[in-house]
Amino acid sequence: MPSLKDMRTRINSVRATRKITSAMKLVAGSKLRRAQEHAEAARPFAQKMAAMLANLAAAVKDQGEGHPLLAGTGKDEVHLIVVATADRGLCGAFNSSIVRATRRRIQELKEQGKSVKLICVGRKGRDMLRREFGDLIVEFMDGIAGKRRIGFADAERIAQKVLALYEAGQFDVATIVFNRFKSAMAQIVTFKQLVPVEPGEAATGEGVQAIYEFEPDEERILAELLPRNLAVQIYGALLENAASEQGARMVAMDNATRNAGEMIDRLTLRYNRQRQANITKELIEIVSGAEAV
Repeated sequence: MPSLKDMRTRINSVRATRKITSAMKLVAGSKLRRAQEHAEAARPFAQKMAAMLANLAAAVKDQGEGHPLLAGTGKDEVHLIVVATADRGLCGAFNSSIVRATRRRIQELKEQGKSVKLICVGRKGRDMLRREFGDLIVEFMDGIAGKRRIGFADAERIAQKVLALYEAGQFDVATIVFNRFKSAMAQIVTFKQLVPVEPGEAATGEGVQAIYEFEPDEERILAELLPRNLAVQIYGALLENAASEQGARMVAMDNATRNAGEMIDRLTLRYNRQRQANITKELIEIVSGAEAV
């Protein structure tokens, strides 16, 4: 049985830990509000971009093969997965849920006879995946997931790497996996195909297909918009991930703070009982000694 001194030391240690988790909860809550605003603000732009690409794709679908990012390679043999996680832990199941989903997707693709390559954005994903799939990691994008505020230039950096691999014929299909922000309590693991581009529904009104005139021609606009759309989709995924990370961290630190409080109560109760037992034992010894005299 631990001594009273050991129990006091443990209680003080748990109290110090509770102060840290409580402070981390407040910091995560403060960051969550900004990250959520950025993620929600980016969604309409990505949706409008997808609608514009849908109209452009519909206009050029009968005019040859189209842009490589839109038409694809015509094969489905090599898959590139961009795994977006965090640089830090202490955020509940945020990182592990993404890695588990990635592992399942890799196994599914391998069972179908496909080849898989990975680009890791975030240290946690890289560290967990390289134990089992280290030979599949072709690039690690450092210094992005841990930034205080993710910029569009960070997404363009990833997009340029994906484009370089695609132009070199290194893969046929590219997908990004991330946590879509739903609420502080819930994040949804999402796989979004990047290459070939999956355009959304064309813009319509009252059930009638909208008619657009493009200038310059559709092919030149697509050549400019498709690489930018790739960066836009990656940027939206990174913002969703950042908001999800802060929400998961706030909930995890709140749970840790509550658990620490419950542990302090249990330890304090054990400490008081042990102290009372020691005092009673000493009194009994004193009374017994007095009676013996």
